[in-house]
Amino acid sequence: MTLTPSTSTPAVDETHRVQLSDLKMPTRLLLGPGPSNADPAVLSAVSMEPIGHLDPAYLALMDEVTTLMRYVWQTENQITFPVSGTGSAAMEATLANVVEPGDGVLVGVKGYFGHRLVDMAGRYGAKVSTITKPWGEVFSLAELRAALETHRPAVLALVHAETSTGARQPLEGVGDLCREFDCLLLVDTVTSMGGVPVFIDKWGVDLAYSCGQKGLSCLPGISPFTMSSRAIEKLTGRKTQVANWYLDVSLLLKYWGSERTYHHTAPVNLTYALREALRLIAEEGLEARWQRHQTHAEYLWSELAKLGLTCHVDPAYRLPTLTTVKIPAGVDGKAVTRKLLNDYNIEIGGGLGELAGKVWRIGLMGYNSRKENVDTLLGALKEVL
Repeated sequence: MTLTPSTSTPAVDETHRVQLSDLKMPTRLLLGPGPSNADPAVLSAVSMEPIGHLDPAYLALMDEVTTLMRYVWQTENQITFPVSGTGSAAMEATLANVVEPGDGVLVGVKGYFGHRLVDMAGRYGAKVSTITKPWGEVFSLAELRAALETHRPAVLALVHAETSTGARQPLEGVGDLCREFDCLLLVDTVTSMGGVPVFIDKWGVDLAYSCGQKGLSCLPGISPFTMSSRAIEKLTGRKTQVANWYLDVSLLLKYWGSERTYHHTAPVNLTYALREALRLIAEEGLEARWQRHQTHAEYLWSELAKLGLTCHVDPAYRLPTLTTVKIPAGVDGKAVTRKLLNDYNIEIGGGLGELAGKVWRIGLMGYNSRKENVDTLLGALKEVL
């Protein structure tokens, strides 16, 4: 029997069909603010055949990922798992779960991502206050104490590694301060996790988030998240439901916890990639990895000085993962980044916000933190300048 289409079936509109060749993308050396180049082992892992997100083999992999994340973050927090989304999704998860309408949230703003925390907190109905510093500077413990005394917030949010400025916020003593004022400490570790010392438990951090594509040298789209027992108490004591269903930890924990109840389809292959990225960190050892980043950053800084270029941040607070370099007077910063990309296949970043047009941002993160990459960039930069 021959089947024929129904006479009521409309004809296919071919207007938008295009003929394309197989996908080909340029190979770049990614020395900007992120993403960084992924380790070959990570790329191999992400290309493996996917399995179901409730497959017993995948559930076992989830346990490996959470264990490794606790090691890299130096925490024993029960709730430590990756959010299915970029770092901004993990950022939002921290606020969505502990902020109720009317809660006071104090944000330390010293760069672009402090402003993003302000925006997000306000959307959840928080009473947002800010303490500010010029972009590239950091807060002292005395300044934070004074702000907590004034505002008495439920949450203090700080960016540990400000991607827009290259500044590292000291966190020693801040957790104790937050306990004194009975508030939670929320920390952005997007550009520090995997490349800069982070001690979640020792520093008394209650909520933290990161991303996959920077110091971990994984891929965008899967982002570490953790919350302490103090933060869990705030979550369980809520008078209102978490406004964001997708990021509601009380629901996500049923999947990442012992129940293994379906919540959403996890990004299986990205979890493979994250597992490998974390495994490589454990294999290298945290202290060795931190030292590698510091060594190569200091080499970059010394060589930039030889070219007559100046870094934006004081050496005491400078990130080894991301360096902001002042654009010399009379130099077209965008023209330099374009030429590096087009002629040398090297990506560096321009400035954001208040630093737009004033600095370049050079990232040495994870797999990319190597002397040969610094030499390659410096050689190209000499010619372009």
